[in-house]
Amino acid sequence: MKNLEMYCVTNKSLNFLDDTNYKIAWVGQEKPPQNYITCNNGDNIFFKEKNYSELTFHYWFWKNKLDVKNTNWIGFCQKRRYWLKKDSEKFKVNRLNIKDHCLDDVPNEWSNYDSILCEPIYVNKVKKMKLIKRGFKSLLKDPQIFFDNRKQSLLLHFNMHHGYGNIEKAIKHLDDKDQNEFFNYLNKSTYYNPHIMFIARPEIANRWFNDLFKWLLKCEKTFGFENLQGYDTQRLYAYLAERYLSFWFKKHTKYLNWPWTFIET
Repeated sequence: MKNLEMYCVTNKSLNFLDDTNYKIAWVGQEKPPQNYITCNNGDNIFFKEKNYSELTFHYWFWKNKLDVKNTNWIGFCQKRRYWLKKDSEKFKVNRLNIKDHCLDDVPNEWSNYDSILCEPIYVNKVKKMKLIKRGFKSLLKDPQIFFDNRKQSLLLHFNMHHGYGNIEKAIKHLDDKDQNEFFNYLNKSTYYNPHIMFIARPEIANRWFNDLFKWLLKCEKTFGFENLQGYDTQRLYAYLAERYLSFWFKKHTKYLNWPWTFIET
């Protein structure tokens, strides 16, 4: 792999990546395949894996492996979601042909950018019944949300799916400037770059991890762990990081959106 170190985080064996240059990182509770990188040693937060998901490995990598003097790009993907080569987005990529299409080198067009983010997903085409069922508190505050999809923002989406008011509580743990900017971003944007996937130079990754985990540690004082249950909130810290990533990289770096694909394991 030339100038690109790619880490794929998983809790299941990914045999179809065996002959690639991807480095597979294990966050599962079961015994990992022998050649996978584990993150339950050194400086780690493995005991938080249930709530932090792939961030468990990200933290370990930051604390134990990240070399800010490294000249390579560092990238992260995850089980089911993978970076593609630029011309591969027109193909139907699956387990059988992923080796031909997974990103394995640094394209020339990255030369003027600091970071690479997943092509965004949009959240502003919410079905009316789902709005009524999960977004009624938001509708009471602003009934226009029901009729105007420009108001179906990231803030609405998070409140619908990960606990009403939770992200506002989390934002209070940022410094004053970021509080206002992040809230405005969530309130106005109808799309984000998903899956806590990024590719960047090591010094930028170091700054991101430092800001991210400093914030999440403060958030733990508000949310803890015991009451985080089910799909909505069990992985709350990962969901917070996913939204913060879009904001942070757009604020602090010159970024480029890049294609990715979903492959069921």
